Amino acid sequence: MKTNQVPGPAIHVQGLEKSYKKLEVLRGVDFEVAPGSIFALLGSNGAGKTTVVRILSTLLAPDAGTAHVNGFDVATQSAQVRASISLTGQFAAVDEVLTGRENLVLVAKLRHLKDSGTIADELLERFSLTDAAARKVSEYSGGMRRRLDIAMSLIGDPRIIFLDEPTTGLDPQARLEVWRMVKELAANGTTVLLTTQYLDEAEQLADRVAILNEGKIIVNGTLAELKAMLPPAKVEYVEKQPTLEDVFFALIGANK
Repeated sequence: MKTNQVPGPAIHVQGLEKSYKKLEVLRGVDFEVAPGSIFALLGSNGAGKTTVVRILSTLLAPDAGTAHVNGFDVATQSAQVRASISLTGQFAAVDEVLTGRENLVLVAKLRHLKDSGTIADELLERFSLTDAAARKVSEYSGGMRRRLDIAMSLIGDPRIIFLDEPTTGLDPQARLEVWRMVKELAANGTTVLLTTQYLDEAEQLADRVAILNEGKIIVNGTLAELKAMLPPAKVEYVEKQPTLEDVFFALIGANK
């Protein structure tokens, strides 16, 4: 059963700051994520994307600012936040010794859910892993492991899922599989916050894109709004609309 959705934004972040000794990682981050949408936090390595996710998932305390997830304060209502979310990191958190089905059953039992076998079978079918259910995960491809990892994160039907660079290290076909899964999550009402350094990934998936650079959100909008920030380039009689890559590098360069 899903945790009850609290009215208002699924995620609300205001003035978020975080430093590691003298290194300022976040310097006043603000954004909102609408329920049931895919929000991409885009930035280069070291921009602070994972730090944002760790704060929102209650794994790290901010130095300043506030963050609410499903209406709950991450600092004072961490238990309610954790009951509302699931987190999938950059590397698949699966047990290679177990089969795909055993991984799912284990997580369902750890969450004290009834009918763990039924839950596992439904997720295996949903993520096209039924034929591989009895195989050890050590035999899975990268794309299959990632699909299993996302399936495991959905046990308990969280309202909000954080995907921290979910396609890192995957081949093109596996990336497409994960993209399909992410779109299905949003279509079923799950709010997705996606961090990525891949411009095409944000372009393919996100309802809104925020670019994080040097600890600050320098732009936040729909893909159309971001593209409209740059004039179309014209070569003779052929008009070329700016891509998200054009927008990203133009803004990063202008911000230095």
